[in-house]
Amino acid sequence: MDDLMNVVDWSRWQFALTAMYHWLFVPLTLGLSIIVGLMETIYYKTKDAKWLAITKFWMLLFGINFACGVATGIILEFEFGTNWSNYSWFVGDIFGAPLAIEGILAFFMESTFIAVMFFGWKKVSPRFHLASTWLTAIGACLSALWILVANAWMQYPVGTEFDPAQMRNVMSDFWAVVASPMAINKFFHTVLSGWVLGGVFVVGVSCWFLLKKRNIELAQKSIKIGGWVGLVGIVLTMWTGDGSAVAVSKYQPMKLAAMEGLYDGKCGQEIVAFGILNPQKTYDNNQDPYLFDVSLPYGLSILAKHDPNAFVPGINDLIKGVELTPEGDTIHIDSYAQRIEIGRQAHAALREYGEAEKNGDSVAMADASARLAQNFKYFGYGYFNNPSEAVPPVALTFYAFHIMVIAGGYLLIFFVVILFLVYKKSSVLNKKIVQWLGILTIPVVWICSQSGWVTAEVGRQPWIIQDLMPTRAAISNISASSVQITFWMFVVLFTGLLVAEICIMLKVINKRSKEELDNENI
Repeated sequence: MDDLMNVVDWSRWQFALTAMYHWLFVPLTLGLSIIVGLMETIYYKTKDAKWLAITKFWMLLFGINFACGVATGIILEFEFGTNWSNYSWFVGDIFGAPLAIEGILAFFMESTFIAVMFFGWKKVSPRFHLASTWLTAIGACLSALWILVANAWMQYPVGTEFDPAQMRNVMSDFWAVVASPMAINKFFHTVLSGWVLGGVFVVGVSCWFLLKKRNIELAQKSIKIGGWVGLVGIVLTMWTGDGSAVAVSKYQPMKLAAMEGLYDGKCGQEIVAFGILNPQKTYDNNQDPYLFDVSLPYGLSILAKHDPNAFVPGINDLIKGVELTPEGDTIHIDSYAQRIEIGRQAHAALREYGEAEKNGDSVAMADASARLAQNFKYFGYGYFNNPSEAVPPVALTFYAFHIMVIAGGYLLIFFVVILFLVYKKSSVLNKKIVQWLGILTIPVVWICSQSGWVTAEVGRQPWIIQDLMPTRAAISNISASSVQITFWMFVVLFTGLLVAEICIMLKVINKRSKEELDNENI
């Protein structure tokens, strides 16, 4: 058992490492692709050589980042086969479909037209080149779509049925998987947050040019494009974040409770704007959950239910199976202890089905199959020994969520201020404090982006598929030592890749900050 848990923990760390490194590159790809498309569109309309030079400069940085993102993404998908083969077998028909579409359609589209972007300036017409740039951006979005559809299915499994004869899930409704509320919200929230990151990156690099007093026109024009893309992105990200909160409240209430460090919910639940958790607090003791907190009345009820008087369950309520009506009456739902028992009944029915199949007893197979279908909704809980195992890491989820929210609020103010300055108070942009503010906001937006990803993925633990399969049941039959070795190999590889990207980008940016940019020296 100890070796099993070591394999689970190290496999989770390895996947988290790969995903977080990959997520350093993906949002910048999504954001820069849109910005480059807009810049080339302006060049196509104006025929201004300066816009051509600006477009080529940001396109070069986009290409550097795109290459690094591809490298980490390929490794990420291979890990499902090497480290999570039980998961891949259990849901391969469902999970594999969107990933296959992503590889065949979206990635093929990106890789085809990105070649035209970089090498087709004098080989194809300006119109075709512009179309290729936008098709690359669309391909990046489509690639994100299918990957996020697969991820959203893990958070909210729909459109599938379990086939006991195959001992695996099979897809019953493709469009239910694609169009689930979790998938739609996750796609728009993720892509739009990429616009935010791309906008900050462009503004920050442009502020570096202003600081070095070089390529001033490039910097000011780029700030306008990056600022508007970022502002639109952050406003829409907040809007889709509201939709995501409603979806999480409905389909993953334990995640929402962890995001707020909420143990005992109530009607008209306040939201914690800022707080410090009590590290001694657990679901089964009576200690205060916060050492310090600043809360907004009715905030969580409004966020999660769009109703200031709605009941929002906490961790204890979910474990006990308790809900409250607006009138304060108690409603009993399935407690976690009951879910564990129902899950074990589903496991027993599946074993009985297997025995009956070996014996050729069709009557017993039909009976076991019926009992399995009746209890399958809590199949994953049958792997747990007690309810505490179904509680996610509260502290990490809580702090990641609040860092994301606070940083997101700052970014909204940042874009409003930058756009005001570049249009109305352009002379203020020459002040070093403003320029350094733009530069230092670059790491802030990456922290915000990573915090959002941590919230989404850590908050759903211990599930790899919500309610159906915990991570401990999803791993491959490999040794902990082999995972440890590959983990440290990936640490070195990914860190080297990240350092290489940063060095190359800094070299390109530094070179442009020492010479005036024109179309000939790109």
